[in-house]
Amino acid sequence: MGVSRRNVILAGAGLTAAAAIPAVQHVAWGSKSFVRDDYTPDFPDAPAGEESWMNWSGAQSATPKQFQSPASEAELSELVRTSAGRIRPRGSGHSFSGLVTSEGMILDVGQLSGLKSYDDTTGRATFGAGTVLFQAASQLNDVGRAFPNLPDIVDQTLAGSFSTATHGTGQSLTALHDYIHAFKLVTADGSVREVTRESDPDLFAAGKVSLGALGVVSEYTVQTIPAFNLKRIVTAEPIETVLDEALARADSHRNFEFYYLPGTGIAASIIHDLHEGEISGLQPSNDDDEMLEGLKQLRDEFGWWPWLRKRIAQSALPSGEVENVSDASLQLLATTRPIKFNEMEYHIPRENGLEVVRQVIAKMDRRKDAFFPMEVRFTAPDDAWLSPFNGGPRMSIAIHAAVDEPYDYFFSEFEPIFREHGGRPHWGKHHSQTREDLEALYPDFANFSELRRSLDPTGKFLNPHLADLFGETFRA
Repeated sequence: MGVSRRNVILAGAGLTAAAAIPAVQHVAWGSKSFVRDDYTPDFPDAPAGEESWMNWSGAQSATPKQFQSPASEAELSELVRTSAGRIRPRGSGHSFSGLVTSEGMILDVGQLSGLKSYDDTTGRATFGAGTVLFQAASQLNDVGRAFPNLPDIVDQTLAGSFSTATHGTGQSLTALHDYIHAFKLVTADGSVREVTRESDPDLFAAGKVSLGALGVVSEYTVQTIPAFNLKRIVTAEPIETVLDEALARADSHRNFEFYYLPGTGIAASIIHDLHEGEISGLQPSNDDDEMLEGLKQLRDEFGWWPWLRKRIAQSALPSGEVENVSDASLQLLATTRPIKFNEMEYHIPRENGLEVVRQVIAKMDRRKDAFFPMEVRFTAPDDAWLSPFNGGPRMSIAIHAAVDEPYDYFFSEFEPIFREHGGRPHWGKHHSQTREDLEALYPDFANFSELRRSLDPTGKFLNPHLADLFGETFRA
């Protein structure tokens, strides 16, 4: 849904010529820096003999004493068994919360990857836990199978996405961890446990969304479905139209989501439905990058005057249907995000969702510095103990800030709205929940905590973030 810098300039020139511009305010805004004081794109300096690690957005960093990448499950088991210090598994670094940070050992299971086996009778496929989602989806496609759904970023590992309850969108579709049929878990003493719903129902319910707190998963067996094609239609339209029709659209389309562009009054509505027949294919495009650059320029030049900014946006942005394509599900449902950001996402009970969306939009529009789109998705319930979708369908509301800009207002201005309406945080996104909060939100949180202690009595897999979540004392 492109809005180029040229479109912004042309629309702005026409409107500013007709408007009385308070020059002092314009100049003051134009000299404003939006970069936060503590931002750095550089990895932390590691002391001699230690390693340096940073997540995708740079919000989390560590200098672990060891960084290990075992080449086999046996090597992983031995590393865990013999380690006297703290261990944290890492995926691809797409978690914004402090799940990975460790000054002890960070484990990368990236070598434990790829399709290990596929059962044509059951449709179940076994992958190494370090397999990246797009690799897994591509290998399934090669045997005529697919995941029922995918999230919007394909660079995550299976272990990272399952363990944090990563999800796509679709009112009748569950989050990714609900596809798990079995997994192998390396526990704190180095033993390898093969877990299914039948063999150990409690560990299975806890381990599907584990936060990496129960041990290190080495392998997953997942249920797949026959490969399928989708048609995607993207429409640019007024946000009020989308809000009025959001629940009906979620109920009537296989996949539905929308993005709101702060300060513009415009939303991008995206639907996917099953497609039969010839496909158009997806043409390579940098429209999303171009749109973000255009929205940023709009903020930089006209954010000081919300009325003018909105008018220029509505002149520069397209209207109506802007994309109509068809392709394989793995090509349309997920992407790679080249432009980095920080994110907070909360999952709200569906019955409260639209009220929260309206409050968040109103508050976002009052922030003259906000430009990054916010995202709204829909997910069906499942039964994993720490799944945010346990207990009923949810609407997920995600807010974003450019990677180098402040995001502290997520916590002070928006998190209270999410919490007031029964929101549960995405485990891999920024949030400030603690054990007391989480026990009130999750009926099985105490059961998970008790199981975690029984599997890891010395806290080998704890770090400061997890200690806060589980109310444990942490001594480095």
